[in-house]
Amino acid sequence: MSTIKVNTVTKRTGSTLTLGESGTTVTLACGATQTGFGRTGTVDWCTTAKTAPFTSVSGKGYFVNTTSGAVTVTLPASPSAGDIVSLKDYANTWDTNNVTLANNSSKINGVCGCVTLNTEDQSLTLVYVDGTRGWRAVQDSTSDVTGADFITATGGTITTCGDFKIHTFTADGCFSVTGGGGPVAVADYLVIAGGGSGGADLSGGGGAGGFRESHVVATSGCYTASPLASSTSLSLAIGTYPVTVGGGGAGSPSPASPTSTKTNGSNSVFDTITSAGGGFGASYQGATAGNPGGSGGGGNAAGFGTGNSPPVSPPQGNNGGTGGGSNPYYNGGGGGAGGVGGNGSAPNSGGPGGNGAATSITGSAVTRGGGGGAGQGYNGGSIGPGGPGGGGGGVNQYNPTPGNPGTANTGGGGGGGGDDTGGGNGGSGLVVIRYKFQ
Repeated sequence: MSTIKVNTVTKRTGSTLTLGESGTTVTLACGATQTGFGRTGTVDWCTTAKTAPFTSVSGKGYFVNTTSGAVTVTLPASPSAGDIVSLKDYANTWDTNNVTLANNSSKINGVCGCVTLNTEDQSLTLVYVDGTRGWRAVQDSTSDVTGADFITATGGTITTCGDFKIHTFTADGCFSVTGGGGPVAVADYLVIAGGGSGGADLSGGGGAGGFRESHVVATSGCYTASPLASSTSLSLAIGTYPVTVGGGGAGSPSPASPTSTKTNGSNSVFDTITSAGGGFGASYQGATAGNPGGSGGGGNAAGFGTGNSPPVSPPQGNNGGTGGGSNPYYNGGGGGAGGVGGNGSAPNSGGPGGNGAATSITGSAVTRGGGGGAGQGYNGGSIGPGGPGGGGGGVNQYNPTPGNPGTANTGGGGGGGGDDTGGGNGGSGLVVIRYKFQ
C-alpha cells in the first residue's frame, strides 16, 4: 500500500485521512468521504415559503411567510451535535404576526422553552451543540435567541394585560402548556366552585361556591387580589391540564315538601386546586339544616352549614347564618367568600347572604362568591337579599316562583324560598389562570 504525504497531511490510500497541523487545506478526491469535520455552517434553502406550522429538518433553511397569521416552527426531535436549521422572514411581517420556535423538548441556549421571533426581516441560523446548551444561534440578524422560561399555553378565553396572559374558563376545558414548562414556569389562579341551592319552604339561602386564589407579583403582576389569596403560585410542566368548572346546585321546585330535592354546588378543579361546591340552604319549616360546603348554607332551627369544608388554608369560604323559631320560623343567609351569612331574626325575617370577595385577576375588580339570601317567614317580615358577588335573593311568603338564582360564573348561592316555595339554583363557578408571557 503506497503512502502519500501533502505538507504535514498523511494519507494512506483506501484508509482514514489523518490531519496534521491546523490550517492545512485538504481536497477530497471524487468518491472519498469524511468524518469528524462537522457541518460547514450552510443549509439548503427551501424556496417555497412556509405559511402553516411545520417541523424543520436539519440541513434545511426556510422562508417563513406570516402575512396571513402567526406560524409555529418546531425544531427537529432528538437532534444530534452539528444539526443546523435556518429561518428567514419572507415578507417582513414577523413583527406583526410572530413566529414561535418550538423547542421540541430540547434546550435553546441552555433553557428548555420556546422562542418568539418578532422582528421585521429577521433571519437566524441555529446549530445543535449538546444536551447542556442545546440549540445555539450562530447567526442572528437581530439579537440573542434564548429559550424563554415564560409559559406559552392555550385554552379558555385568552386576554392580555401588559406582559401577562389571562385564560378564563366559564365551562369545562383544557389548559395546555406548550412551552416554557418547568420549575420556573409558574401561574396564578382563581378557582370558584358552583354555589349551593337555596332551601325550599321557609328556607335558608345557599352557600357560595368555594373561592380559592393565588397571587404573587413576580408571577402575575401587580393587581389587587382578594383577602383569600395564597402567596404560592403553581409550577406547571409542559402538558395538558383538565379544567372543571362546577355547576350550581339545583333548587327544589315549588310547592316544596319534606322530600323536595336540594343540592350542593359542584366542585371546580384546576391542577392541584379543588374548590368545594357551596352548601344548600336549610329547608321545610325547620326540618332540614343548612349543609356544609365551600361556604355553608343558611340555617334554621335545625342548624346552619359550616363553610371551608373541607378545610384549606387560606379558607375558601364562610359559615351560613343562623335561624330558628317554631311557626313562625326564620332562616339565615348562605355564607359568602368574604363573610358569614346574615342571621335570620324573629319572628319571621330572613338573613342576607354573606358578602363575596373582589379580585382584579382578570384586569378589573369583580366581586364573586356571594351567599344566597333567606326566604321570608310567615305573616310578613323581610326577605334576605343576596350577598354582593352573585348571591340570589330570597322570596316572600306564598310567592309562586322559587328563590332567585345565583349569578352564572360567580359561584353565588341560590336564594331561599318562602312558604310552599322552592329554592333558587346556585350560580356556576369559574376558573382563571394568569401568568407572565414576555
